[in-house]
Amino acid sequence: MNFVFDIDGTLCFDGKTIDHTIIDALTTLREEGHHVIFASARPIRDLLPVLPATFRMYPLVGGNGCFTSQNGIITTTTFSADVLNALQHIIDTHNLTYLADGKWDYTYTGDVAHPIYKNIDKRSAKNVAISQLQHVCKLVLFQPSQQVLTALASLPVSITTYKNEQAIDISPLGINKVAGLKQLNIDEFIAFGNDSNDQCLFEHATYSICVGNNDVQQYASVKIEKEEVAERILQLMSTNEA
Repeated sequence: MNFVFDIDGTLCFDGKTIDHTIIDALTTLREEGHHVIFASARPIRDLLPVLPATFRMYPLVGGNGCFTSQNGIITTTTFSADVLNALQHIIDTHNLTYLADGKWDYTYTGDVAHPIYKNIDKRSAKNVAISQLQHVCKLVLFQPSQQVLTALASLPVSITTYKNEQAIDISPLGINKVAGLKQLNIDEFIAFGNDSNDQCLFEHATYSICVGNNDVQQYASVKIEKEEVAERILQLMSTNEA
């Protein structure tokens, strides 16, 4: 069976590490013959440092579907030039701060104290002008107004709202975690997630687990607390649900 795991708020609760009990449960899952896939809002660049070295060659979905990695080979989906120009116009008109992810490097103009900035792997990537990025795969806008949301509504993009971070995540139209999984030829799966970008996983999974309290829990099969994650992984291996 395919098991798909979000990272932040699902397996990782400090932005940097995954508890050893969860790592042990994931290792057991693999040893029992199941497939483990990680699907995160983070680009592959920022996803890899959180994972133990033995997990980094597993199938990965990053940037909410804008990036996929299979056997260490990364593929990307990027904004068209026209859409990117329209997004840049909205940024300039409303004087927005943002994070733009290129194929590896990035552009960040926001508050360096923001959790999103802290999770960027600055050792392997450079903060460059957006014009210097090798394409743009994903865009995060901070504190967008209703005027900004109205302007974005006319563009062919997919938008995810993060209430706790006062930010929105923008991807090319039709791109999300499920679309990323399809690029990896994964159709049936059990999903663990916790946030609005995991709604699509919950809606398409054969069984789904929401970690913690969030509006998205209404789409999941069951809700658990973070202390229960490792135990629930092990339980699913020995029940008919898996």
